[in-house]
Amino acid sequence: MTDPTAVSEDADLLAEPRLVVEPGVAARVAAVAGPVLQGMGYRLVRIKISGEAGCTVQIMAERPDGSMQIEDCEAISRALSPVLDVADPIDRAYRLEISSPGIDRPLVRRSDFERCAGHLVKIEMAVAHQGRKRFRGTLAGVEGDAVRLHRDDTRAEEDADVLLVMEDISDARLVLTDELIAESMRRGKQAERELKQNLGLVPPPPPHAKKSDPATGKKPKTGKKPEPVNTKKHRLAADRLRRGEIDPTEGD
Repeated sequence: MTDPTAVSEDADLLAEPRLVVEPGVAARVAAVAGPVLQGMGYRLVRIKISGEAGCTVQIMAERPDGSMQIEDCEAISRALSPVLDVADPIDRAYRLEISSPGIDRPLVRRSDFERCAGHLVKIEMAVAHQGRKRFRGTLAGVEGDAVRLHRDDTRAEEDADVLLVMEDISDARLVLTDELIAESMRRGKQAERELKQNLGLVPPPPPHAKKSDPATGKKPKTGKKPEPVNTKKHRLAADRLRRGEIDPTEGD
């Protein structure tokens, strides 16, 4: 049964607007691709047009939960190709490439900046802030319509903390670090585990199985091991034998 709360959250994430957008031809492609992706249950992340292989149009997309599989890319490509052919936002031949945002992903929505607080980022401004356009530092959260950045490239006389208006940002992306890779791996394993459970690929534990203690990884003890039958009787008989009260040959 589908969780109505999860469905509502996904709908909100799908409808969330991008605050960091691309200009020019890429913006025309985004105007065509965005509604198609949203209708399929995906979010547009970024569009990049390059001169590779003549012309390559790279469309980054993701599911509301941030996941993206090869099958998703193939489905988007099949659905989007004919739509772009009809709309014709690019006046020359091009190669369409659908991809996931990757670990060092672009940050384009408010929720991206909120979720990635504490990670190292590089930001390039479309509108200069305090006479500069490039910043690097740790995301310290979102305040109103701006992101707070704790810069790691300041001089002694400069304030390390700056507020950058999200809509004035032309490009923002995570910097690949050990912490980011570790977090991505944890999320990937959790998503894979949940997917297998939802698809019924992971069999339920047998009824007699005991769950491990998450703190120790060991199975809990349910009680003392039962003593062998007649242990007390045998012990008393051995004592009587030592005292000579029983003939060891009796019964032979």
